[in-house]
Amino acid sequence: MADSEIVYRLDPFPTDAELARIWRAAWGQPWTGGLHAVLPRSIVHACAYDGDLLVGFVNVAWDGGKHAFLLDPTVDVTYQRRGIGRELIRRATDAARERGAEWLHVDHEPQLGAFYRRCGFRPTHAGLIDLRR
Repeated sequence: MADSEIVYRLDPFPTDAELARIWRAAWGQPWTGGLHAVLPRSIVHACAYDGDLLVGFVNVAWDGGKHAFLLDPTVDVTYQRRGIGRELIRRATDAARERGAEWLHVDHEPQLGAFYRRCGFRPTHAGLIDLRR
């Protein structure tokens, strides 16, 4: 694995089974699926592969105008700390910019702040309503 070459692809449409494998490994929860309906409406999504094996994923949703939203950045736990997540975000950011987005937003847990700052995000004030309540 250490000597493998990671290949990055924009808009490849991974299967729910592929995403379920890395999602559970990275987040410890089951994948709920359904991206087949979401990805065609996204401004871009990017995947990382080791051969045919999906090892990373990120989706960028958008409002159809200036604002895009980074969602679900996930890297297989056995491939983490190799720069794959940052590279996925860099490629997705570049593609979103080229496709007309002017702002890229991300929400994240506090412990991920340093990672997102390394990816170029800066803290901003935002509001949030928990719709589960």
